[in-house]
Amino acid sequence: MILVYSLGGSILAGRDAKSLQEYADALKELAKAHQIYVVVGGGRIAREYIEKARALGASEMFCDLIGIGATKLNSALLIAAFGRAAPQEIPETYAQAARLACPGRIVVMGGVAPGQTTDAVAALLAEYVGANKLIIATSVDGVYTADPEKDPKAEKIASMTHGELSRMAAQTDMKAGSRSPVDPLAAKIIERSRIPTAIVFGKKIENLKKGALGGHSGTEIRQG
Repeated sequence: MILVYSLGGSILAGRDAKSLQEYADALKELAKAHQIYVVVGGGRIAREYIEKARALGASEMFCDLIGIGATKLNSALLIAAFGRAAPQEIPETYAQAARLACPGRIVVMGGVAPGQTTDAVAALLAEYVGANKLIIATSVDGVYTADPEKDPKAEKIASMTHGELSRMAAQTDMKAGSRSPVDPLAAKIIERSRIPTAIVFGKKIENLKKGALGGHSGTEIRQG
């Protein structure tokens, strides 16, 4: 299978070298039987630098470029953990990412263009390479009917259609604690391509495999 991962920067933030190596080893094991692509987010380092840049009067476009730079720093760190299992370069385009792919090797990339989250980049990459599945590994363990931190009656949605995800994302304020962990652009790309998608709790390493092959406790996005 061709698998594309969106690995949130918050998943990598603050981890020591041993923990990063464990993530890399889990994906390397999967790469023995599957073609793997990983799109890495900016996480905490992106947020910190963007906040400082805004305070200094930087435009939102410039802040986006800072965020893209942070995703590439995180990508480089993950490439270091993969060693020879990953090309030692970060693709700038989807076509370049596809050209770098070969059996047993994992292609790692960060942000591409201002105005796009790395979830949207991962969805576009999945569309470009004809991925069998997109796995969004995030700090949220799935999609809920409401914000679980504010509403004790909020329930996790085990399975939903592409259209349902897109409608929920479009109606949700994409701030911390929102009930949709996928931004509206990424959701629309997932919908138009009907990409089978899993949203899993990325801080548990075993969910990298379970998100691809089944058995996770997050949310599955399937064609209705």
